[in-house]
Amino acid sequence: MTDDLSNADRAKYAAAKAALSFIQPDMRVGLGTGSTAAWFVQLLGGLVNNEGLKIVGVPTSSRTRDLADSLNIPLTTLDAAGWLDITVDGADEFDTHLNLIKGGGGALLQEKIVARASDQMVVISDASKQVETLGAFPLPVEVVRFGWKTTQQMISELIAAADVSARDITLRKENGKAYVTDEGHYILDLHLNRIGAPHELGQALNLIPGVVETGLFTVMADTVLVGYGDGTVHTYDRDQGDMGKSTVHMPAKNSLFVPGA
Repeated sequence: MTDDLSNADRAKYAAAKAALSFIQPDMRVGLGTGSTAAWFVQLLGGLVNNEGLKIVGVPTSSRTRDLADSLNIPLTTLDAAGWLDITVDGADEFDTHLNLIKGGGGALLQEKIVARASDQMVVISDASKQVETLGAFPLPVEVVRFGWKTTQQMISELIAAADVSARDITLRKENGKAYVTDEGHYILDLHLNRIGAPHELGQALNLIPGVVETGLFTVMADTVLVGYGDGTVHTYDRDQGDMGKSTVHMPAKNSLFVPGA
């Protein structure tokens, strides 16, 4: 519990709380990864434990699995679930067409598999992630460890001719060593500044041997909920466009929990 939450954390909380309205009893729910998704998992756990909501969750990472398990949220695997009713996840960036960059937390592969296997994808975010054009956030590309330097060279040759504004590539590291995903892969972060054609770039990258998946989530998000620190939530829908603003109840600062704290 904390009494000094940042405005960004309160905004994430607002978006996560608004996403609860999409959850119905007996749903199979994909549980995203990241700081905003963690708020949703925390709030969902409250409904499960305090109000008897019956759902089953499919986590998109070991971190989300551990958090959901600590909250006694019933979990299953995607293979066992077969198909999901909804996935609620965050984003590192989203544009006016609801295209996303995801993978800042390193879970992009499982996040994309789970989102694709869902009837609906709801994205929760604060306003700092909203951009006119994707690319300010480095684009994660998950690659097989075998021959990863060769894969990086092929990616470099591809983006040399792509509609982007910068072309730097770095191997993601953690504690001085190469970061390894839950599936045992490396991540290359592409520093592109601006991505002019995200769907086409994602398709081209996926054709390179050694590339497992990219953090470009195009034509996937159905709804994006943008939270603000005062409890306002702005809703954008792929089919209905800008759906305007609503307000969720925000408890006193000293009654909010920080997930994982």
